Amino acid sequence: MESAQPVVVAIDGPSGTGKSSTSKAVAAQLGMSYLDTGAQYRAITWWMVHHGIDVADPSAIAAVAGKPEIVSGTDPAEPTILVDGVDVAGPIRTDEVTAKVSAVSAVPEVRARITELQRSLAGSAERGIVVEGRDIGTTVLPDADVKVFLTASAEARAARRSGELQGADVHSTRDALLKRDAADSSRKTSPFVKAGDALEVDTTELTLAQVIECVVMLVEEKRAGK
Repeated sequence: MESAQPVVVAIDGPSGTGKSSTSKAVAAQLGMSYLDTGAQYRAITWWMVHHGIDVADPSAIAAVAGKPEIVSGTDPAEPTILVDGVDVAGPIRTDEVTAKVSAVSAVPEVRARITELQRSLAGSAERGIVVEGRDIGTTVLPDADVKVFLTASAEARAARRSGELQGADVHSTRDALLKRDAADSSRKTSPFVKAGDALEVDTTELTLAQVIECVVMLVEEKRAGK
């Protein structure tokens, strides 16, 4: 029996739509690799903050964009992110990094650097890969075999994210999510938009299991050549 053809899956969408949970579960269920591209942008942002770079100065960011060594583990059961050999999985989720990641990721030199890393990982994934982010289907992997764009109401997204953040205020979380969406959608380099050929899935009224089932079905159909 022939082994399944490796499939590249792009899952985009704003925060709080279930991207990470869905992507990791789909990859694990189908024996594929998994890449959280948002973690890479958070990692380079953490490095900038850690080294005292003025994140309000795009030229300062651009000048050092190539310095940090960022290594992403692609095991969906235990995805890792290292910067210069240091495990930053925890530090990259702080409020400070969250507040500054849009400014850092808008710098063209940063996007070029991280996009190169992402394409390299996707191209070397022998078992296929699920890549989640905000510009995967449009910019990073425009030829991905399966493209999914997850959405949800702002209220649902805020409720989920504040739950993840253990009791954060839902209203302030909602405002922060919408502010980041606006910033990422309006940046000049690789703006956050839905790919024209992506399947949009509104997760507001769906359970996580239902979303996972939907994506798994799409991937399996692609594998079968349908």
